[in-house]
Amino acid sequence: MQYTNLGRSGLKVSRLCLGTMNFGPQTTEEDSYKIMDRALEHGINFWDTADVYGWKQGEGVTEQIIGRYFEQGGGRREKVVLATKVFGGMSTADNKDWPNTNRLSALHIRKACDDSLKRMKTDYIDLYQMHHVDRETPWEEIYQAFEVLVQQGKVLYFGSSNFAGWHIAQASEAAKSRNFLGLLSEQTHYNLNVRKPELEVIPACKHYGLGLIPWSPLAGGLLGGILQKAKEGRRSGIDIEPHRAKLEAYEGLCAELGEKPADVALAWLLSNKVVTAPIIGPRTIEQLDGSLRALEITLSEETHKKLNEIFPGYRTAPEDYAW
Repeated sequence: MQYTNLGRSGLKVSRLCLGTMNFGPQTTEEDSYKIMDRALEHGINFWDTADVYGWKQGEGVTEQIIGRYFEQGGGRREKVVLATKVFGGMSTADNKDWPNTNRLSALHIRKACDDSLKRMKTDYIDLYQMHHVDRETPWEEIYQAFEVLVQQGKVLYFGSSNFAGWHIAQASEAAKSRNFLGLLSEQTHYNLNVRKPELEVIPACKHYGLGLIPWSPLAGGLLGGILQKAKEGRRSGIDIEPHRAKLEAYEGLCAELGEKPADVALAWLLSNKVVTAPIIGPRTIEQLDGSLRALEITLSEETHKKLNEIFPGYRTAPEDYAW
């Protein structure tokens, strides 16, 4: 396994991040354990989850599965750089429709953090991420709450998710004014087919020293060889037709390279110096094992050029749309 620093920090994380969103809804607890075991065998030490994953209101199903896995001991928790998120609605049957069970008020941050710690059966979170920007809560309040979590030893580092470049700038400058470490990472929707982060999010990350953690690196399966799978009779539920021309060119290029489309898509992300680790969300051990090939692929300048012709990207804003 290859490792890199998380943003400007000294924290070392694997170049692939294990996404756990499927644990519970699509992957049984038993199979989730097997995937986590295999991830550790491969040296994947960077794991991502969120309090809302599992999609049963207020239950934190996925975090509970991870907690029961850690509870088995054997150094499982100590080997993992554990990332989770706060923001989403976590009301339960007992407090349904009550305010302050979501967003980023100091009250909700404190409650959400304590609840995540209990579910995951750990006394600290390595990377606590804001799942979305909260336009109603001032940064002074958010950072005061975060500072308390650091002082209590409950959280070590902080990150963001689904922020705009402007939000990253706001958050980073507010942290600077408090002599607080601030954000170390941004988790964003980025892949060959979704390249808007190149306008402002990636430049902001580069400027402020944040590591980029792309989610949906295969565009929900679109970049995973979907045309070939369709020929083999495997249904995906994705509407291929609007993307057919691009996908035919893409899968043809991958065939010329002798590589699987999913591996090329991951390798393309890994070639970006701002990218820390794409989030892979395997439903099976086989999918997890297959992802490691991307770490061995080096894409040539000519291949990058061809990929940019198939999936046009953006220049840094505002140069992309103005002089």
